[in-house]
Amino acid sequence: MKKIVLASLIGLGLGLSSAQAAAQQEIKFVMEATYAPFEYVDANNEIQGFDVDLANALCKEIDAKCSFHNQPFDSLIPALKFRRYDAAISGIDITEQRQQQVSFTDAYYDNAAAFVALKGKVADQAALEGKRIGVQNGSTHQSYLIDKMSGVTAVPYASYQDAFIDMQNGRIDSIFGDTAVVAEWFEKNDKLAFVGQPVTNAKYFGNGFGIAINKDNQALVTQLNQALKTVKNNGQYQAIFDKYFAK
Repeated sequence: MKKIVLASLIGLGLGLSSAQAAAQQEIKFVMEATYAPFEYVDANNEIQGFDVDLANALCKEIDAKCSFHNQPFDSLIPALKFRRYDAAISGIDITEQRQQQVSFTDAYYDNAAAFVALKGKVADQAALEGKRIGVQNGSTHQSYLIDKMSGVTAVPYASYQDAFIDMQNGRIDSIFGDTAVVAEWFEKNDKLAFVGQPVTNAKYFGNGFGIAINKDNQALVTQLNQALKTVKNNGQYQAIFDKYFAK
């Protein structure tokens, strides 16, 4: 009899453990993984980067499981609206226009934008007039050029990798992107130069990067915001930041 009771208790315990494991929250993050150092695909075909490390730290704080998925940048917000994924973390600027479509967490990275060109090709930002400038399709950089710099031609690309190749081959004159991203290119190419000063127009770049979430999932916004506060307070955020940006 004791054996039967014990076996029943063990079986019940295993059932509870299985149920608890099954109940663990999974957060499906989507990103455009050609945007080093924020996200990129490594030699093992794994998505890595600042955003990935930060998302993993946040998931750990709320006892959730993370998964990461790669899609073109201009499809990230539509994918959230159609509930294909739970959150998008991909160097996404918090803007009023985007806030009409999705919710955002608190900002996790202060952002600015910059023009970059081959040395000697573009003297300053005034000299960009009439030039062809590469931007990522669907980005705030594209919107800024269309709205604020009507004298230039904004050339959209699915990824900045393609834009960089075209700039090297003379098909475009400059690239406009996030400062941290274009600065990464300088480590591999000494023929590059910044064009003028960083752009910090608050409507497009001044609110920082946020994690985008479907408007109907405010519970996840709350969870991630609390986790973000925790990792900032306990030093995890700074350690991740230093790994990618302290140079």
